[in-house]
Amino acid sequence: MSTETPACGWGQAVFRCGRCGAEHTATTEADYLKAVGVHGDAHAVWDRLNAIERSGIASILRTILSAPDLAAELLALADRPPAGGRDR
Repeated sequence: MSTETPACGWGQAVFRCGRCGAEHTATTEADYLKAVGVHGDAHAVWDRLNAIERSGIASILRTILSAPDLAAELLALADRPPAGGRDR
């Protein structure tokens, strides 16, 4: 039997969602709480969408997340006032 005391703090914790089975591993308490919160928020948004909206947002996210420069440009466009005072 070892007499060494383990260091205080986190080694790692795994969050397992009871609704969808997703697993997230975190090495700090803050990261764990963030993962749980973000995952819960994702379920809340997903639950409000119908099948067509779910398909559309999944397609958009796949496109944007695979191209960070595109995401930055889209946000810049969204923040820019319309040219000539008209909506696009």
